[in-house]
Order: sequence, then structure tokens, then C-alpha cells
Amino acid sequence: MNVPWYIGTMIKESQLLIERVQTGVRMEKRLLKVLKAFAEYHDMSLGDLLEGIVLHAFDGKTPFSAASLKRIQDLKKFYALDLDSSASHRLKEIKSGPAGKKAASGKKK
Repeated sequence: MNVPWYIGTMIKESQLLIERVQTGVRMEKRLLKVLKAFAEYHDMSLGDLLEGIVLHAFDGKTPFSAASLKRIQDLKKFYALDLDSSASHRLKEIKSGPAGKKAASGKKK
């Protein structure tokens, strides 16, 4: 992500007033860890990062610089995230039991 645009060049006259809402989006655990770490590295909120990624994607633009892509690769390695775009739309959630514990495989008798 070309973060200096978000941090260095935003001035009051170019700011847009918006309304934000809280959302309970679910996503893959390691992917979220990478996103949160990347946002923290750039001293921005997860929401700001996601808004930037989505707005760039909607315009058909890449949100990341070469340096940011390198940082993301390092974070993916650190958090053992082995997914890439080919995994999109093929992810199936593991069913969880009480208190977030994975349900036992096999049938109960």
C-alpha cells in the first residue's frame, strides 16, 4: 500500500466527511493477523486499511507498493499464511463447538 498518501498528503480541505458503521465481518484467522499487523506497521486502523484496499480495488488499481508487498510477504510467512488469490471463494470454515473449540470429527453414538 502506498501509505504516504494516506498519512502525508491528507489535508483538511481534501478530507471527505463520511459515516462509519460497526460490522461483524468474519474472515480467515491468519489473514486477519496479517492485515492487523500491516495496519499497525503503518500506524493506521484496520478499518482505514480495508477501506483503502477496497477503494483501490473498485478502481481497478493496486493498493500496494513493491515495499508493501514485501512487508506483506514477510507477515504472511511469520503468521504461516499460505493462502493466495487462488484460494478465493474456495475457503470452507471449520465448524466450532462451544467456546470456539473445534468440533470432534466422527459421529456420536
